[in-house]
Amino acid sequence: MKTIKDKKAAGEPSAAIFTKRLKALASEVERKKYERYFPGENDFIGVRMGSVFGLAKEFIDMPVKEIEKLLESHIHEIRAGACSIMGKSASAKKTPENRRKELYDLYLKRHDRINNWDLVDLASYKVVGTYLYDFDKPRAVLYKLAKSKDTWERRTAVVSTLYFVGKGEVADAYKIAELLMNEKEDLVNKGTGWVLRAAGAKDRAGLLKFLDKHAAKMPRITLRYAIEHLSKQQRDHYLGLKKQAS
Repeated sequence: MKTIKDKKAAGEPSAAIFTKRLKALASEVERKKYERYFPGENDFIGVRMGSVFGLAKEFIDMPVKEIEKLLESHIHEIRAGACSIMGKSASAKKTPENRRKELYDLYLKRHDRINNWDLVDLASYKVVGTYLYDFDKPRAVLYKLAKSKDTWERRTAVVSTLYFVGKGEVADAYKIAELLMNEKEDLVNKGTGWVLRAAGAKDRAGLLKFLDKHAAKMPRITLRYAIEHLSKQQRDHYLGLKKQAS
């Protein structure tokens, strides 16, 4: 039987090893790009996201307690790596239910560290959505998150439903989108519009019914995303409803 020392020597996936390898990929040129894309944020070291995701794939079996260490980092790319590992692991067919439950629990427990739109999108529907759907778990947690005071928890609530939508279940997507009709944060509204657009691809009649009821009062950015795949005549109609109500 291998000892803990033996496992570490063999390269067991750990937060320390991941962090060391990630930092070796940092570039000042890339860091400045992030500064332009995320103005006012200074927790980037300059690792391209493609490189982050590639490294995360190598660490897909990292123990959950080690993933939590990555989430605790102040470096954005390391937290992105943690979310990517979680998403890749949770959506892998070989991953057993107990690990997926652990990843789901970690996501919700440490949502304080999943604190930007890209981090939410990397893991929410792959970790939260897949667990709730694949194991037929109650979805009340999403409705609780939709009412949270935290911006990113609200985005998690709606983006997680993308997995349901992909499976042809759109009811929760529409219900949670309805809860977010008075949302003020654009980064939540974009997520809601994105989900409505996807739901409409599966259930066009349902989307039109939703828009008939809400287009006049829903946030403009949500509306624009939601109608993106409709005909020009339909888009003009719903934008006209919004304009009349303004």
